[in-house]
Amino acid sequence: MKKILLVDDEPRMLDLLSLYLTPKGYNCIKMTTARQAIHYLQEEKKAEIILLDVMMPEMDGWEACQEIRKNWDIPIIMLTARSEKNDIVKGLNMGADDYISKPFDEEELLARIDAVLRRKTGYTGIIGFKGLELNEDSFSVSFNNQQIPVTPKEFALLALLLKNQNKVFTREHLLTTIWGYAAQAEDRTIDSHVRNLRDKLRKTGFSVDEYLTTVWGLGYKWMDKDS
Repeated sequence: MKKILLVDDEPRMLDLLSLYLTPKGYNCIKMTTARQAIHYLQEEKKAEIILLDVMMPEMDGWEACQEIRKNWDIPIIMLTARSEKNDIVKGLNMGADDYISKPFDEEELLARIDAVLRRKTGYTGIIGFKGLELNEDSFSVSFNNQQIPVTPKEFALLALLLKNQNKVFTREHLLTTIWGYAAQAEDRTIDSHVRNLRDKLRKTGFSVDEYLTTVWGLGYKWMDKDS
């Protein structure tokens, strides 16, 4: 799991962020002050990314961002209710990699975190498989350069399966990962999305039935016979 350091003086916000991020594969480390976060980094020296609130007592997010930048090369996203242009510019100039205003959209937050991590690792955002191509920056899917219209959930489902080839995902796991813990969804929701995804891929000539397989009584997996 990717370790993400959450820094906010509001415990409710920390719990909300953790609720969003944990099902997506993040190990959430929660800190209520910037000094706690810096002490954690001094001791552990490990986090893939930091979500940092601005308005905090003792040491605000801007000061914390500068201090972290002096000592660690870890991506920082400022997460704050202050959305004025000057505040955004100030945060970016102090070393933040991105700036998200509260209240935020869950899917946008996750997409921005993924984008910052991709830039950090040099990942292109492209997932390829036998002529099938997913672009995680544009959320587009194509087969042999033929565009395939997919919904955001269908895209997330396909991306998850392609990134974890030959791994069986239960319907419950897929619901939790893609829809989240709080989603009011049922097993047949997954079946419906898989059916629609198969239909769309099949229409382009992609042999989807060879790869997107049903594991009876459990769920689904993307099978790559060559791996």
